[in-house]
Amino acid sequence: MLAAGDRVLVGFKSHLRPTVLPDDATYLVSRRGVTALHGHPAEVLVPLLDGTRSPHAVLREAAPALGIEDAEAALRALDRAGLLRFDVPEPPHTDPAAEAYWDLIGLDGGRAAATVAGATVAVEALPGVAADPVALACRAEGITISPPGTDADLSLVLCDDYLSPQLAAVDAAHRAAGKPWLLAKLCGADPWVGPVFQPDNGPCWHCLSVRLRGHRHSEVPVQRALGLDGPLPRPVASLAAGRSLAIGIAVLETTKWLAGVRDPEQGHIRTMDTVRLHTASHPVSRRPQCPECGDADLVARRVHAPFRPVTRLKAVLVGSGHRALTAQQMLRTYGHLVNPVTGVVKEIRQAPGCPDFVTSYVSGHNLAMGSATLAGLRSGLRALSGGKGLNETEARASALCEAVERYSGTRHGDEPVVRDSYRGLGSAAVHPNDCQLYADRQYAQRELWNASHSRFQHVSAPFDETLPTDWTPVWSLTHNTRRLLPTSMLYFAGAGAGTGTGTGTGTATRTGPATGVENNHDGLWADSNGNAAGSSPEDALLQGFLELVERDAVALWWYNRTRQPSVDLDAFDEPYVERLRHGYRSVHREIWVLDLTSDFGIPVMVALSRRLDKPAQDVIFGFGAHFDPRTALRRALTEMGQLLPAVSDVLPDGSGYRIDDPEPTRWWRHATVANQPYLRPDPQVAPRGPDHWPTPHRPDLLDDVHAITELARATGLELLVLDQQRPDLGLPVVKVIVPGLRHFWARFAPGRLFDVPVALGRLREPTTYEKLNPTPLFV
Repeated sequence: MLAAGDRVLVGFKSHLRPTVLPDDATYLVSRRGVTALHGHPAEVLVPLLDGTRSPHAVLREAAPALGIEDAEAALRALDRAGLLRFDVPEPPHTDPAAEAYWDLIGLDGGRAAATVAGATVAVEALPGVAADPVALACRAEGITISPPGTDADLSLVLCDDYLSPQLAAVDAAHRAAGKPWLLAKLCGADPWVGPVFQPDNGPCWHCLSVRLRGHRHSEVPVQRALGLDGPLPRPVASLAAGRSLAIGIAVLETTKWLAGVRDPEQGHIRTMDTVRLHTASHPVSRRPQCPECGDADLVARRVHAPFRPVTRLKAVLVGSGHRALTAQQMLRTYGHLVNPVTGVVKEIRQAPGCPDFVTSYVSGHNLAMGSATLAGLRSGLRALSGGKGLNETEARASALCEAVERYSGTRHGDEPVVRDSYRGLGSAAVHPNDCQLYADRQYAQRELWNASHSRFQHVSAPFDETLPTDWTPVWSLTHNTRRLLPTSMLYFAGAGAGTGTGTGTGTATRTGPATGVENNHDGLWADSNGNAAGSSPEDALLQGFLELVERDAVALWWYNRTRQPSVDLDAFDEPYVERLRHGYRSVHREIWVLDLTSDFGIPVMVALSRRLDKPAQDVIFGFGAHFDPRTALRRALTEMGQLLPAVSDVLPDGSGYRIDDPEPTRWWRHATVANQPYLRPDPQVAPRGPDHWPTPHRPDLLDDVHAITELARATGLELLVLDQQRPDLGLPVVKVIVPGLRHFWARFAPGRLFDVPVALGRLREPTTYEKLNPTPLFV
């Protein structure tokens, strides 16, 4: 701008006030601090930089006290420091304070003020929301108000709830016109402002609405009961001062946008707690699979594609397992998914009631529960997703992964489906009975059973092979081909994020989210067995498979009530083990570990603990499986810690349990090592140390994938996988299915439950149905 000659005027920015102290320095005083200018050039130039001279005039008047080269260099240095403004001569603006504000935040004050004066805004208020106070505040900033629907520079849209159904039409109209709009909720004790929605640049309102609905599970039962297609009406609760504050913030953001301010936070929702005067910023992310502004077929194409594991070197060889990323890296990469307003995970916090020696965290409602009632949302051993570890970082990463795993495994409506009957699909279809594994006697007695047991032990209706139902493709790693399983067995019901189009062979159907325990009227329902998130698709696949092996091994032990070998904790020589022992002793408990390893040869362990200071022993347990026995032990002990808060405050009179599920509380009140002897180690077998299990050393996760594929094939089983990763999240999530492996819930069909204990030498003959453990596992 120095080369512009006499065409512009130069001076200090409007928010700076120069003060010269002779023989000291010149100080530029601003609302954001003080800048000191030292030296002879500053003394000469500062009085000349009052905004009435051109750069050439300043240089001329600085001579002969300051040479032309020195004066030019000093001016350039002030300009590079962001202290100068250059204006084309024009009539002075009527609000010098506004010009100073624009200068202060980095704009050209005069130009920004002129831009605002020439801009137009359309104030659109949804029914029940007053627009006049906002329009009046806009006019006070010199903004021209245009009628809604006109070609304004920006629309300021006012609502009383960001999930108001009318906002869909507002979003569509602005995207069609290619015009930006700012959303604001100015009512209530916590006004919201933002984001600015920009067509073809960033998320749309539908992207935001998916995330907002995810945090309102408690409203669903009431919405259904009242037949509402939008959010529950809420009473007005605000003060006049709070409303004025909210209006001011909304108009401020409007004015900044019109002036040319462009900042990433304008894509956020800004919230204010008027009670504590706290503010927060919540990023709004675009969903690439959004049917309104993205590619609605992204998920379908991902599911249809073959699951091709690739080489993936292990970055973590200790701790929580063989991973491609550390727990700290996982939090750094995916931590943005945690947000109370726009995240898929509302919060991660320490589990209530945790003793100091246990690191257990919870991460919001467990979507795998799929409860349709308020009571179901309030209670339940697994009503919350959670994570565990030996330190806060591990537990937080674990809790994050489980919450995202459950979210990704919930039916959103864009999953590909084929509508047909089992008999109509032929050999590509996997019979659901091969996965559910209910006995004929359980089907025959299902009504009586379901009436007296929790939802975990729910026996579904017999599957009708002739009835058309929805099927989703899964990939067989064993046979390198596509198979089909009922969609309702693969995705949890209840979180629905929209509507997708069914695709594939057969009769395709448009499907949306289903609700309740039995989904899609086919008598089937999904559980979390084999669902896993990981640092890579290969990692997630391995974790899902290990969970299946773990739960199968637990079922073999629990329902057959076999005595299992002890695990020698001292032989592992792990410092954390003694720390945990000391902690459990401090709350009057003892701990021990059993070896449950099955015919797969992968170490599986159960950690157990009982109270020693009262008749009711409150027996708790946790399970772990891994190729490395040290990791299996770590997982079992840390998972047991997740149950400890439920019983940590129980009093001798039997009160104080943190949950009211009848199955676990009945167990805790009545089960002891005396009346449940299978909880204790087999005294006839020597304790297992870490050297008992051969530990493979495979530096690449792909090698592990090949190993588990061969393990499944060698035992006559098929390894199936469904890619459930959501494009907007990026965190790898899969569901692993191995038909024939047992869940640790009560599934009593013939097969491994009866045959493997005999093959392993634990029993001489299969346990009869009548002698199976009558207490179903309840976690």
